[in-house]
Amino acid sequence: MNTLPKPNWQPSRQTPQAQGLNGPIAWIGVMLLAMLVAVGLARWSGLDPRTPDAAVQWQRDLQFRDLTNGDIAVLDHRSGLQVAQFSGEQGFLRSTLRALARERHREKLAGDAPFVLIGRTDGRLTLQDPSTRQRIDLESFGPSNAAVFAGLRLAGQDMTLPNIPR
Repeated sequence: MNTLPKPNWQPSRQTPQAQGLNGPIAWIGVMLLAMLVAVGLARWSGLDPRTPDAAVQWQRDLQFRDLTNGDIAVLDHRSGLQVAQFSGEQGFLRSTLRALARERHREKLAGDAPFVLIGRTDGRLTLQDPSTRQRIDLESFGPSNAAVFAGLRLAGQDMTLPNIPR
């Protein structure tokens, strides 16, 4: 007769180290759940965690055009004159403009409306699309990236003083 041996099965016991982990892991889970609930309630109540915008110090309406050679031309919307031209990769400039253009394309809006470059009294810069109400707070990407757009504040404006006879 073939008889199978009885398995020597016993419930597994956790080591003292594994038992000690259950407490901290459970607390981390509870804390994460509490944070998610708090964020959800804050958003649902309309609380906006961003600091309010400082007053507008200056603004400039600009249009950006792709040129046949791959450069980007920057036009002053009011005068229609080209005020700057960017050559080469220009990763931050291109990705910023692409993000705003993507939203226009998604909403099936024309791409010829200007973007508004806004300088605030606290030194922050914002690139805003009035067509879609999208905005990019440029200082969030660091001073060197914001400087790309900051240079457009006075670009193309003649900064020479008139010739005054002495």
